[in-house]
Amino acid sequence: MTVAVVLLAIALVLVVALFAAAAAGKLARMDGATYPAALTRAATAFVAVITLATGVTAAIATFLA
Repeated sequence: MTVAVVLLAIALVLVVALFAAAAAGKLARMDGATYPAALTRAATAFVAVITLATGVTAAIATFLA
């Protein structure tokens, strides 16, 4: 049961990160950025969401342990 919850949480974080990256890339293109610049902004947004999720997980883990 615990493994299933962890895998579901990982999948949810990845989906949210992909949506954030797609939105950032689309907004960058709508703003007139070139494709490489839009891809860079999308990658930055993806990494930011993953980093934020890691930080929140580490913070919560300190209270649970």
